[in-house]
Amino acid sequence: MKKTILHQHHVDLGATMVPFSGWHMPLHYGSQLKEHLQVREDCGVFDVSHMGIFDLTGPGVDDLLRLLLANDVAKIPLPGQGQYTVMLNERGNVTDDLIVYRMGEAFFSLVVNAGTLEKDLAWIRIHAASYGVDVHWRNDMAMLALQGPKVSQRLQHCLSGELEERVLALKPFEMMVADGWRIARTGYTGEDGFEFMMDAHRAEVVWNGLMRAGIAPVGLGARDTLRLEAGMNLYGQDMDEKTNPLESGLGWVVAWEPKHRDFIGRKMLETRHNQPDTLQRYGLLLRDKGVLRNHQEVFKDGRRLGEITSGGYSPSLQKGIALARLEPGLVLGDVCEVMVRGRGLVAEIVRPPFVSGRKKKQPTQGDACAF
Repeated sequence: MKKTILHQHHVDLGATMVPFSGWHMPLHYGSQLKEHLQVREDCGVFDVSHMGIFDLTGPGVDDLLRLLLANDVAKIPLPGQGQYTVMLNERGNVTDDLIVYRMGEAFFSLVVNAGTLEKDLAWIRIHAASYGVDVHWRNDMAMLALQGPKVSQRLQHCLSGELEERVLALKPFEMMVADGWRIARTGYTGEDGFEFMMDAHRAEVVWNGLMRAGIAPVGLGARDTLRLEAGMNLYGQDMDEKTNPLESGLGWVVAWEPKHRDFIGRKMLETRHNQPDTLQRYGLLLRDKGVLRNHQEVFKDGRRLGEITSGGYSPSLQKGIALARLEPGLVLGDVCEVMVRGRGLVAEIVRPPFVSGRKKKQPTQGDACAF
């Protein structure tokens, strides 16, 4: 099983370690609930070095990505701009969701999921040769995600001078590069946040600096409840190679214009576009006591509507919540029943996200640390 460069640090902090997509990763450091609320109310850091970073360079890289990705990289013309997107197979179904950054002329970087990394790499390389594009898997880099409403204030104690100014000036889905650092303003929690990508040998120094600054480590458990509250999809549950982006709440990442851009999966996806029977993604907010789980069936007036794709308990709302793939045309605010151990629990049909990023509060004082 693979380990990140920070594996021993997680063990030393008392983390409960679990297998995840072939990696040995921290589930929590004692309390998943505490870590969840820490990110919602202050700031936390995740080791996400298991994710894949691919650098694509070559004269045909724009054309290659306009073929491979459902969104259109032509909409991010300037270096430092990023875009959320999906890769599709020929059937128009999702093989992965990812973020693509334009790094410079004929240079892009992709951040992909750990569980699909090798599959994605092989798929991209199959097509890259025809476009004169080199694909470099940056397995020499580590990645840390800092998330929370006080992240900017916390970083003021960790960065210095011009670097601090440049980082805090980033807008959502922008990236800056400096002295081997790649810092992007994005994340997977619904809160403000940054993702730091760096040479792996720097990761321990950075991690220790964040710990000295009082930024709490957060594991995969809270990462999942945070993303669910924020209404963000998880690959392998809310979308996969058997589902298309339209029924996964991701129609907004499909760039239909220009019409002549024939991205992989377009023809099959067009047959489902605007079809009245295409399933849709909804949120469910449990009114009864209980916990919602994946694959539980959803009914209304005795009619099966579909099933839950991601379910769990919301620490912020103290209620059960879920993302579900259901028949189209349902009315927000209506109630339905979720079958839990043979019993129908009442839930309200809502539009995700369940929890929005909170307003920034006054900065807290912490120990200074310089990376």
